[in-house]
Amino acid sequence: MIELKKYKHVIWDWNGTLLNDVELCCSIMNNLLAVREMKLITLQEYKEVFTFPVKEYYKRVGHDISDENWEILSYEFIDEYEERKGECMLYENAVKVLDKIEKLGISQSVLSAYSQNTLEELITKFGLRKYFIKLVGLDNIYAESKLENGIRWMNELGYNKGEVLLIGDTVHDYEVANAIGAESLLIAEGHQANSKLMECSSNLIDSLNELLI
Repeated sequence: MIELKKYKHVIWDWNGTLLNDVELCCSIMNNLLAVREMKLITLQEYKEVFTFPVKEYYKRVGHDISDENWEILSYEFIDEYEERKGECMLYENAVKVLDKIEKLGISQSVLSAYSQNTLEELITKFGLRKYFIKLVGLDNIYAESKLENGIRWMNELGYNKGEVLLIGDTVHDYEVANAIGAESLLIAEGHQANSKLMECSSNLIDSLNELLI
């Protein structure tokens, strides 16, 4: 079991880690596929093919990702996401976990491939802003990588190796943690299948609930 109290700071991923938007993202992708008369995917298939950069995931489901078409797809996805983001809820016990970490005296932040503006909007909507010393999102809608932002944020934090824990739901979160010198904890109820996460890390839990034990 992970010992939270040994860390000085926790970096959270947002989508699929604290915010449960997995079914919404799968639904929007199926809408993009349907209007192009392409084969739809199940939720499990979505979790099997999802990856970063998301451009590669679009390719895996059969989309033409040439430059102009990729831009069209990106805007169609984001437009529908913005319209429907109110359907999303936090994962069960997300607030309790944030509260527990705060009471341990550990500072927290968010590092996301989500656009900065929408990240701030949703975190404020759910009343979570008080838990985080900083929200770090992207300045575009293409969700390519959060590695560069992660490196800058880790340098700004100034902690040593082993003092920061990054909690996320994708292989990309594991890769970012390794690259910035943080330890990682992956949660298997997010955007990527458990089997994909197990290929890169044994530091894996089924849900946030396990952090309350």
